[in-house]
Amino acid sequence: MESTENLIHSDEQKFLRARGKRTNGLLQAIRVFREMISGFRTLHFVGPCVTVFGSARILEDHPFYEKGRDIGRALANAGFTVMTGGGPGLMEAANRGAKEAGGHSVGCGIQLPNEQGRNPYITTWKNFRYFFVRKVMLIKYSFGFVVLPGGLGTLDEIFETLTLIQTGKISDFPVVLVGSEFWNPIVEFLRHNLVPGGYITEDDVARLVVTDSAEEAADIIHQTALSQFGVEYAKRPKPRLLLWERGG
Repeated sequence: MESTENLIHSDEQKFLRARGKRTNGLLQAIRVFREMISGFRTLHFVGPCVTVFGSARILEDHPFYEKGRDIGRALANAGFTVMTGGGPGLMEAANRGAKEAGGHSVGCGIQLPNEQGRNPYITTWKNFRYFFVRKVMLIKYSFGFVVLPGGLGTLDEIFETLTLIQTGKISDFPVVLVGSEFWNPIVEFLRHNLVPGGYITEDDVARLVVTDSAEEAADIIHQTALSQFGVEYAKRPKPRLLLWERGG
């Protein structure tokens, strides 16, 4: 018998492959709506967040894992909730650092055929069926983004975030790339290939901050959140049972 994850995967392949029946499209839209509402009700209570993107494939003995831990700890000490995709690797490292510092640690997972599961350092968890709904949640509740090295998923997340900033769909939140050896060649490619060709502007590249320091990353986001966006640290709202809400 097929697992639930494989059935979901097969269903989504059919949905994206062809036009399909109108009723199937309606059911899919209802699922998306329900998942959006469920995400809003869960994450409304987590406080001002910073989302940390990064590879799920990095093991605990890798230097970047410890760097991710430092970032989670520094962000928590600065008063932020640390949000990740909730999986292993560098996501786990950031959640772990936040929890070890006594901060709030959020994971927004994704249902996949080869389920990686949630890491054990999460205090609020929400699992999603749709990648695009999950990305909305990772962006919607964040006042800044820290990006550790990663693969296609990480690059997809960071470039979508940059596109939303470039087009004014979200505010000009700070985007900090941690790991100069990894990120500098990518930033230089943008600067020396895309800018001269007119595909992007120098301002699009200039908003990217590259550092190797977890403390600097947290400080940049903290100062920008306070000065530019007026973030205030207040008591989290209480869930309302009438709206079927639950707190983190």
